[in-house]
Amino acid sequence: MKAVGIILAGGNSERLQVLSSRRAVAAMPLAGTYRSIDFALSNMSNSGVGTVAVVTQYSSRSLNYHLSSSKWWDFGRKQGGLYLLNPTITPENQSWYEGTADALLQNLDFLTERHEPYVVIASGDGVYKMDYNRVLEHHVAAGAEVTVVCKALSGVDRSRFGLVQTDGTGRIIAWAEKDGQGQADGLVNCGIYVIRRRHLIQLLEECKRSGGKDLVRDVLIPHLGGKRIMCYRHEAYWTNIASVESYFACNRDMLDPALRRYFFVEEPVIHTRVDDNPPAKFNGVAQVSHSLVAGGAIVNGTVEDSVLFKKVYVGDGSTVKNCILMNNVYVGDNVWLENCIVETKTKIADGTRMVGDPADIPVIT
Repeated sequence: MKAVGIILAGGNSERLQVLSSRRAVAAMPLAGTYRSIDFALSNMSNSGVGTVAVVTQYSSRSLNYHLSSSKWWDFGRKQGGLYLLNPTITPENQSWYEGTADALLQNLDFLTERHEPYVVIASGDGVYKMDYNRVLEHHVAAGAEVTVVCKALSGVDRSRFGLVQTDGTGRIIAWAEKDGQGQADGLVNCGIYVIRRRHLIQLLEECKRSGGKDLVRDVLIPHLGGKRIMCYRHEAYWTNIASVESYFACNRDMLDPALRRYFFVEEPVIHTRVDDNPPAKFNGVAQVSHSLVAGGAIVNGTVEDSVLFKKVYVGDGSTVKNCILMNNVYVGDNVWLENCIVETKTKIADGTRMVGDPADIPVIT
């Protein structure tokens, strides 16, 4: 694919509460063994995008560790590769990234030194599978100057998304960015954009002169009337995990065998960094149903409708129902956990009983 990839993975989300105090949203664990950024990275690699830059900033230690070897996504190559664009204090830049456009501006040399004609920009918190070649083909066929991937969503809190409206040709004519004021029938902006590299550089330089900082609010929306900004509709599964509710729901979705097969069995698959953990172990009278249990986990009790990440321990006589237990969680004996998320490395004492509200999932630390 004749494009360079940029993954915006430097952000935080207050809607994730304490879950994002230890890690960037793009580093959030998913489906037992994966991270949120694995989906965008795998989509880039599977689409033939050979050079990808990941823009990081907020609480990036775990994300940087996850990306410390690029071979898992097939970016360990002589031509192209995986680049981490961390904020750097220089004589020209005396601050951290102040927005998505500012992050690209502070790394403008990365874009100017590339030779690929197009740029694919993706958010690091989206969970989906996509061939970006199809988006590029649609971009060229529609004569677009910018193409935005959108999806029709229902039954979710739409106020946390940017909402767009299109005309009969698919051109975006209205855009309300995460202010809760978008029209009810608007399409959700998935945070995926295709644009010519030289055109992006020009728009970013204009944004800098006007003092703008955000890619959507200060670069794209002001040009709705003057630029041909087109919509590409994604019909398959897509969600993002920028809130506790969406994070819990996404992990619950992964309990569906058909969805797991779609992501992790059917080619092209989603890849991740692999740890050398032993298989999950189920002792004695352990009972596990409709659940995901990752490698290194040990279960001695009952687990139902739950996702257990790596190296989780569930003690004798304990019950875990409709929960997400993140990496290295220890659950003692005779514990009852229901409707909750347990943060990494949390220890639950013997005899503890915690039952959360399914409509307002609590996070236990």
